[in-house]
Amino acid sequence: MKIKLAVLFGGRSVEHEISIISAVQAMASLNKDKYDIIPIYISKNNQFYTGECLFDIDSYKQDLKKMISACDRVIIVNEGDRAYVVKYPQKRFRNNVIDYIDVAMPIVHGTNVEDGTLQGFLQMHNIPYVGCDVMSSAVGMDKYVMKTVLKDNGIPVLDCKVYTSFDYNNAPEKMVSDVEGAFEYPVIVKPINLGSSVGIKKASNREQLEEALELGFSFSTKVLIEPCVVDLREINCAVLGDSESAQASECEEPLNGDEILSYEDKYMGSPSSKGMSGLSRQLPAKITPQQREQIREMAVKTFKCLGCSGVSRIDFMMDTKEDKIYVNEINTIPGSLSFYLWEVLGMSYEKLLDEMVSLALKRDRELKTLHFSFETNVLSGVSLSGAKGAKGSKM
Repeated sequence: MKIKLAVLFGGRSVEHEISIISAVQAMASLNKDKYDIIPIYISKNNQFYTGECLFDIDSYKQDLKKMISACDRVIIVNEGDRAYVVKYPQKRFRNNVIDYIDVAMPIVHGTNVEDGTLQGFLQMHNIPYVGCDVMSSAVGMDKYVMKTVLKDNGIPVLDCKVYTSFDYNNAPEKMVSDVEGAFEYPVIVKPINLGSSVGIKKASNREQLEEALELGFSFSTKVLIEPCVVDLREINCAVLGDSESAQASECEEPLNGDEILSYEDKYMGSPSSKGMSGLSRQLPAKITPQQREQIREMAVKTFKCLGCSGVSRIDFMMDTKEDKIYVNEINTIPGSLSFYLWEVLGMSYEKLLDEMVSLALKRDRELKTLHFSFETNVLSGVSLSGAKGAKGSKM
């Protein structure tokens, strides 16, 4: 019997369109003899839709409202031990159930979806899902929390400062002076929870710093500022596995025309719209065997340290002047799922997707062995009428 695999993508994120590209690529590569694929498109206002047109990338090039009109709006409903995809609104005297879900594959990027939000939704519906869990998704999305965890575990990251929009709105001059007291120019300003280089800007003086802060706070309520590595090479490496066992992919070096790999470099440099797989790159990266091994070991350590599962991509910064390597960030659901980093090692995209589904089902089996409730009579003695209720409890 085939596995009913729901592929969820889109969502209220600035990386909405990149998610579509990644998902359509994956759905085309999944083994149709193993999986019945249920595409679930999440609109920018977080409504769910399904339909055959969602398999075709050309469908998204037209007016999205027109595409949605050809789909069924759906909700996910639990009944017993199974989750169903159900038409919404439901119609009387008709079968409103479209299908059921054995396992979900979120292929989403950015805030409101990749950050644990969608993972929590799936977990609440008791649906096994591919990739990182709620905690590792949230930690991986928050650049400051990620740095703090990695630093505490001896993994090298750049020092940084974090500021909120409250700080910026109430004392912008103080913030700028504080940054200048901590770091020399140039510095990098990043929204704390975005990917795809959205909102990131380099600042070489005070005027540019103010512009970078304005940009960063237009995308997030928090920004992270760190020193800029001037003599920089960017190296990426993906990891497949879970906290028990994980393996590293080949390393790549993205080739970009700017000092920071921009959104345009990543996704708009190729007319074929292949997402991250269409990016200009050196693959394998032209680094020494020792550097390759160091990066691959650091990638696996980072992956396990953050509690990841499935496939994640870790981006590194090589300071060629100081001969140092730093973890820059982790992408818990990387663009194109970084399949191209595995193909060069002989693992097909189809095989990679199979491994990710297997890891999801493995985690589900493990979770089913745990207890999430226990018998108690604590409510039998509770009375809330005319008393302090729970506030008076000394538990």
